[in-house]
Amino acid sequence: MSAVLEPLEAQFEPMTESWFDAVLRVEQSAYAHPWSRGNFSDSLKAGYQALVLTGGSGPGAELLGYFVAMKGVDEVHLLNITVAPAHQRQGWARVMLDALALWSRGQGAQWLWLEVRVSNGRARTVYERYGFRHVGTRRQYYPAANATREDAVVMSMALQAGNSEP
Repeated sequence: MSAVLEPLEAQFEPMTESWFDAVLRVEQSAYAHPWSRGNFSDSLKAGYQALVLTGGSGPGAELLGYFVAMKGVDEVHLLNITVAPAHQRQGWARVMLDALALWSRGQGAQWLWLEVRVSNGRARTVYERYGFRHVGTRRQYYPAANATREDAVVMSMALQAGNSEP
């Protein structure tokens, strides 16, 4: 007999300092070079768009993921998007990208931008399927093992019809 998965009710809410402990647990379990509490704190202080995606309701709500994005003049730059490892491969990244794109369009942004590690093929596939395309490389952008650096793939996606080149 196979287990029946109950549908998970999910909702977004603003990331606040009260979420930092849970966010940092996810961040540290998902990445070899995680963001620090200071990175998240600085993002909130700068007024960046930072949302958590939770499953369930009330005090027992579970953190499914989060994202942090910075608005520019006519673009939004995705700085961090993370799905909790226990909830990966369930479509939550797409849910968060949908929310980000909707918010970005509401801000009048024409483009979404992001960087992703060259070695992160799974994330690159998610972004490509969502509509992002590879537009460049940032050499030695990310910290890597043994005090080395790793390149980043720069990706962008048009948010407005008719935009074809960033």
